[in-house]
Amino acid sequence: MQNEIRSLQVVDLIGPDGLRLRAAPRPGPGDGDVVVDVRAAGVTFPDLLLTRGLYQQRPDLPFAPGLEVAGVVATAAADSGFAAGDRVIAYTGTGGYAEAVAVPAHHVVPLSPDTDFVVGVTLMVNYQTAYFCLVERGRLSAGETIVVHGAGGGVGTAAIQVALGVGARVIAVVSDDAKEEVARRAGATEVLRTSSWQSEIGELTDGGPAVVYDPVGGARFEESVRVLRPGGRILVIGFASGSIPQIAGNRLLLRNIEVVGGAWGHFIPHDPGMPRRVGAALDTMLASGVVRPLVEAVYPLADGAAALRDMEARRTRGKSVLVVG
Repeated sequence: MQNEIRSLQVVDLIGPDGLRLRAAPRPGPGDGDVVVDVRAAGVTFPDLLLTRGLYQQRPDLPFAPGLEVAGVVATAAADSGFAAGDRVIAYTGTGGYAEAVAVPAHHVVPLSPDTDFVVGVTLMVNYQTAYFCLVERGRLSAGETIVVHGAGGGVGTAAIQVALGVGARVIAVVSDDAKEEVARRAGATEVLRTSSWQSEIGELTDGGPAVVYDPVGGARFEESVRVLRPGGRILVIGFASGSIPQIAGNRLLLRNIEVVGGAWGHFIPHDPGMPRRVGAALDTMLASGVVRPLVEAVYPLADGAAALRDMEARRTRGKSVLVVG
């Protein structure tokens, strides 16, 4: 086994242009409960933020971004529940843009032998977030109507499918025709445009949606609060718009609405069993066919900067994945 691996590292906090493919020491058994030989790494919006030093975490330079991987266990602690050769997906936090990574055992989820690594990696951050936020935090139930913003991207398509999996009615919101096509392939049958959704949603719902899934923030959050039905919930997933919204407390009081945070990765330390529990639920949805990850672009590890540039320029449709090894 080689002592070095290839690692795509941030060497300057200037965005994707600050990435360099470099040699790094191979992680060993003492570096984490489970060492995974990476076959695929997901491309996520937090990865982009990390390259500019804008994420909640700011690792010391140089570091490899990459929140999620799929691969094969190289080594595992005796009490981890895993063994060398197991196929897995894992939440890494950082470090996933590399040929191998060490992670805590409770961040690792078994991957079915029937699931390709490129598809499997998509089941980690976006789908785990969608299930955690919609089902465990947002209490979405069958028959409720949910609006999904950013419905043409990886975060949105995951939310569409998980919401359909629990029997909810989904109204997707997208910015253009290409993203509408992706949202519809994900399963959405009702799709509105960002430019007109606020005025049209009243015609499609009786008093507004019960739930809004918002990874956008900014003005979109404020629009969502206005149309949410009394007793409804808005799920705050992120701030892709770059603007963190503010809300007056009296709106929550007088409308009897809830603003629910959904930071999946930050909740794992408080509920270490969550990734495997949610992973089992997603496996059931995958087997039923309601969860069908849409991988729209695949890049080699060396082109990780290009993947993030496409995301930054909003050219990304569905999910992007880096192939490693």
